[in-house]
Amino acid sequence: MKDLFGADDFATPIGPAEREGLIPTHVALRGELNELEQFNIADASGWAFERKRNVLDERFLRRLHGRMFNKVWRWAGEYRKTERNLGVQPHLIQPGLIQAIDDARSWIEYKSYESDELAVRFHHKLVLVHPFPNGNGRWSRLAADLLVVARGVPRFSWGGANLQASGNVRKDYINALRAADNHDFSMLVTFARS
Repeated sequence: MKDLFGADDFATPIGPAEREGLIPTHVALRGELNELEQFNIADASGWAFERKRNVLDERFLRRLHGRMFNKVWRWAGEYRKTERNLGVQPHLIQPGLIQAIDDARSWIEYKSYESDELAVRFHHKLVLVHPFPNGNGRWSRLAADLLVVARGVPRFSWGGANLQASGNVRKDYINALRAADNHDFSMLVTFARS
């Protein structure tokens, strides 16, 4: 079992300030933390899909993260205040999210991409901003799911595995994100539907 705050391949490290925000005091291992977060995310997913939501809204995106992690982290739904191994500087988070939302609205208006690619591109932009201390990948995948479903297309499967637990599937996901960093979204679209 991995140490609760030990290094994890491709994951954003949780800093000392964020560690203090852990709500359950009994958690000692990364697997326990992942399990609690997964239960919280399942509840939030039900909430998010129970009625039509406007995913292209900054306040909703913050609420979504808050709902996904509110039973595990005190800072759920709050933008990070520290630098990370990826993502924009903290003072650029809100403008970055607004730009991602505006881009997605424009893509819809001008029919720039098919629904899957549009949602995957939105996901990628959210990952690049990396607004929260933790949970950005899971949050941005759920946001992409909400966007694609709102466009009348089935939800993504994202490799069909828990990306926190499956090393090979997670590596495929990270490789697809890296290809998207270089403007090749085909791998990420394929991965989202795999």
